[in-house]
Amino acid sequence: MVGVEALVRWEHPERGTLTPGLFIPIAEETGLIYELGTWVLREACRQMRQWHNEGGPLIPVSVNLSSQQFHQRRLAEYVMDILKETGLPPEYLELEITEGMMMDAAVSTEILKELNEHGIRISLDDFGTGYSSLSYLKLFPIHKLKIDRSFIRDITENQNDKAIVATIIAMAQHLNMDVIAEGIETKDQLDILTDKDCGKIQGYYFSKPLSAADMERAYFAPTRAGLVRNG
Repeated sequence: MVGVEALVRWEHPERGTLTPGLFIPIAEETGLIYELGTWVLREACRQMRQWHNEGGPLIPVSVNLSSQQFHQRRLAEYVMDILKETGLPPEYLELEITEGMMMDAAVSTEILKELNEHGIRISLDDFGTGYSSLSYLKLFPIHKLKIDRSFIRDITENQNDKAIVATIIAMAQHLNMDVIAEGIETKDQLDILTDKDCGKIQGYYFSKPLSAADMERAYFAPTRAGLVRNG
């Protein structure tokens, strides 16, 4: 395991578990996205710090930023305040942004530069599906590219998808960036990506979204038990 990503779900009293696509747009329209995003960021940092303190692996947590969060005044100060409050070192936080947030290059450059100076890593999510521009990779301090799941879904059958994925992987490697493929659900998809030298994978093939308690039981508790036995 090289990291975890914070995902938000709404446990609705009548409709059950709701995915972000059902409530995030409403939160954005009503202006609640800032409060929601702040809660997610704080809770993710708090939980990761707790796992570190309890002997879990020293891996980072990835958190998606909304556009409103990204473009707020003093973003770096806002993020650093949450890190100080929760005690999580900056190197264990990875912020995920999308290409659409960076349309204003001058503003985005300053924001990302300041975050980078604090040691916070930046990941470009859904790469290749938005306002794609290779100049972003030259202008901005981006550490990781996340290959969008739309290129992975039919990769076993679609030669164009296979070629696009191979190109993104090779480009990221030449630019000394990490690259991770999202949406891996089958062994065949995994085999193609590992054959293309994609070393980091994310998707249901490994695990569906888990609560913090289930995550701890499945992945961290066995590790701690092994350490106790070996000690």
